[in-house]
Amino acid sequence: MNYWLMKSEPDEASILDLQRSGTLPWTGVRNYQARNFMRDDMRLGDGVLFYHSSCPEPGIAGLAEVCSAAYPDATQFDPANHYFDPKSKREAPRWVHVDVRWRETTRLLSLKEMREAPELASMRVLEKGSRLSITPVTPAEWQAVLKRLHAA
Repeated sequence: MNYWLMKSEPDEASILDLQRSGTLPWTGVRNYQARNFMRDDMRLGDGVLFYHSSCPEPGIAGLAEVCSAAYPDATQFDPANHYFDPKSKREAPRWVHVDVRWRETTRLLSLKEMREAPELASMRVLEKGSRLSITPVTPAEWQAVLKRLHAA
């Protein structure tokens, strides 16, 4: 099993939106490295730290899991969509996505709290200049996050 941190702006798709719907397609990824993680490395059942970004208090807001293999992201073909890519062709799609399933809405583990936790210092989301919307998480980082999220 692999673990991932996946960022979403809460006004576009929040952990509460995922909780209400049960599953969501992770559309709109337009970075090749993040796309490659979905296409080449994600597997059914992989754990996901659902991270709220570009908001007043960014951080991990819940847990999810990957519940589909990667498949073409339809938003790339829709001229009315913000994520439209005129260079992508249906016969050779450039962008893919996976579906994620809600597992738990947690307290917010803020970016500030993450930065202060020595056991999380190696997380890629905390690297200076890191802007990827999807990053791998090690098993040790996953366990350390779970411990912090579920601390009394």
